[in-house]
Amino acid sequence: MERCLDPRFVNTPTQSMKSLLPAVCALVSLVACQTTSQPAMQYPSYPQDAVVEDYHGTAIADPWRGLEDPDSAPTRTWIDAQNALVRQYIDAVPQRAAIEQRLTALWNYERVGVPFEKKGRIYFWKNDGLRNQAVLYVQDDAQATPRVLLDPNAVRTDGTFAVGQTAVSPDGELLAYAGSEAGSDWNVVRFKRVADGVDLADKVEWVKFSGLAWNKESSGIWYSTYPEHDTSGKKALSNHQLRFHALGAAQSTDVLVLGRADQPEWGFSATTSDDHELLVVSQTQGTEQKNRIFLQSLAGGVQAPLESLFGDFDAEYEFLGKRGKRLWFKSDKDAAKGRVVAVDLDARERLITIVPESEHTLESALLAGNRLVLSRMVDAANEVSIYELDGTFVERLQLPGLGSIGGMWGDLDCARLYYSYSSFTSPGEVHVVDLARMESKLWRKPQLVFDPADYVTEQVRVSSKDGTQVPLFLVRRKDVTPNAQTPTLLYGYGGFNIPIKPSFSPAVLGWLELGGVYASANLRGGGEYGRDWHQDGTKERKQNVFDDFIACAEWLVGSGRTSPGKLAIHGRSNGGLLVGACMTQRPELFGAALPGVGVLDMLRYHRFTIGWAWASDYGRSDDPQAFPYLIKYSPLHNVKEGVAYPATMVTTGDHDDRVVPAHSFKFAAELQAKTSGAPALIRIETRGGHGAGKPTSMVIEEWADIWSFLVRALAFEPRS
Repeated sequence: MERCLDPRFVNTPTQSMKSLLPAVCALVSLVACQTTSQPAMQYPSYPQDAVVEDYHGTAIADPWRGLEDPDSAPTRTWIDAQNALVRQYIDAVPQRAAIEQRLTALWNYERVGVPFEKKGRIYFWKNDGLRNQAVLYVQDDAQATPRVLLDPNAVRTDGTFAVGQTAVSPDGELLAYAGSEAGSDWNVVRFKRVADGVDLADKVEWVKFSGLAWNKESSGIWYSTYPEHDTSGKKALSNHQLRFHALGAAQSTDVLVLGRADQPEWGFSATTSDDHELLVVSQTQGTEQKNRIFLQSLAGGVQAPLESLFGDFDAEYEFLGKRGKRLWFKSDKDAAKGRVVAVDLDARERLITIVPESEHTLESALLAGNRLVLSRMVDAANEVSIYELDGTFVERLQLPGLGSIGGMWGDLDCARLYYSYSSFTSPGEVHVVDLARMESKLWRKPQLVFDPADYVTEQVRVSSKDGTQVPLFLVRRKDVTPNAQTPTLLYGYGGFNIPIKPSFSPAVLGWLELGGVYASANLRGGGEYGRDWHQDGTKERKQNVFDDFIACAEWLVGSGRTSPGKLAIHGRSNGGLLVGACMTQRPELFGAALPGVGVLDMLRYHRFTIGWAWASDYGRSDDPQAFPYLIKYSPLHNVKEGVAYPATMVTTGDHDDRVVPAHSFKFAAELQAKTSGAPALIRIETRGGHGAGKPTSMVIEEWADIWSFLVRALAFEPRS
């Protein structure tokens, strides 16, 4: 779901800041802060507010309230000064230029996405290496030379225009594509002729958290939006709506298909059945892993009544496809680890089990070539199995190794299945399977500037505080023998039912080449082991996630693979919360902390943009039952005066409209005001959002800064 927090390690945002001058610091009054391992550091000050709020009888001060406005003059001055301070610290690292140069080389390989087909044409996204954004190509048939259909790099020279959702019309003649700028979640949908690549005059603005679904006649699309178009990030969004846009008509005349002003936290998305006879609408409530399903017969037009199919928020139902009068769904109804079920339209009240729940979590499913394709997780790695539509087992695909399926495409009427496979040390390679013959072959594999055989991946299990066994992946160069002096980066997420699987990142490879060990933890709150695993890391049980992460850190130290002074922790978004909570609970356990675009103010997160949607995982401070556990771990509210916190570099974008930058701003200010330990820095993208669609050049620059920060903070000599 788009309204979830993004955990993807490889997509951390970046933004060029080399033009900032150290002299900017002179614009702000400065206060001294002593550190134990570095010279005295001068932190920018900010005018504090005398704001105190009452939470169920407890008075909570909020001295950094002014930083919630990213555009005020004091905040902009503070941002410039903080960025100048980061540059001063990082640019003093002698290896900084060499690190960026090597990362650039590692990123410079061809990356091809999973293809999809429509009316005989083959479409695929490809980045030749260092393009800021991937380019959409189309082949008019399997033998034709690919041609460029959509190049986001041509829209903005700085690479900050990115394309999200795309959909080809049923007749194969038009492409609808949603584009956003500077990392925003707001999109504009445009329409392009596939034959010549020319855009139509139509555009649909203010699209957010939306799918794109065409009608049968290829004359219009369904999309989702919010009636209020706030771009500041300071307001909470509400009243999601599903609308229909007819090509050639003004957007002001678009038909409201579904919206519930009396239920402002409900969300709506739509898709059409394979035969375009039905509109299938999913209704959600925040990021709760439960939804309702409604059907609309398109024979009656876009204003026909919607009929309830699954009317209770009792489980997750994901529509897979329709053949005749039978609909298939992936669901966890009476199956915590998921199953495939079907409904016959003539007997809607009866749920038919097609593929029952197994011991392994069902991550994804699709209908392709008149068969079912199921991807399950076995200890956070994938296996893929093929079934007949009635659930009869056919065959298990032979994957290249212990890794992840990064995406699959199939269609009921197409005998080809495409999928992408990757691991920690193998970039995504695309395979195509002939489902009629069950023959598989490699479709695309990148040429690399390194040898994956030089690296080793292992998986161990760590006992958490309550005895729960937590899987932990460990990746290193074969010539690195971990010991107490080995720099180690521990990564985690632990939320929103999202699994963290083995996947390739040039950034991680760069860390491994520096001589570091990369450790990736599969924490409760994630989706690796089904519904119960997820729920054990939510609300009043959120501390389980932090305990799991801390247990992994303790195991790394206790096993002699590293030491606290050489151990860094990293996470983004919900993972930024993870890092913030763990560094404030156990500051002595870590040498460095990297909270990225984190949810760090747990008392006010629900007041901004889409924050309220995360209450299914967190709970809300306006609930007297939730406030006691939120205040206990909220990173912002647990920074203590005089504590020696690990060296910290907070990262955020100044206009992130998913997790607003106020979280990072306020946490950094509080940390700088109170820490007696190592440097507390914040790196702020000045044209950046939450992370999706970031230009390659900016991504490389940020990771060069992160690794350089760790070289200095952990005091190690990088391998050449």
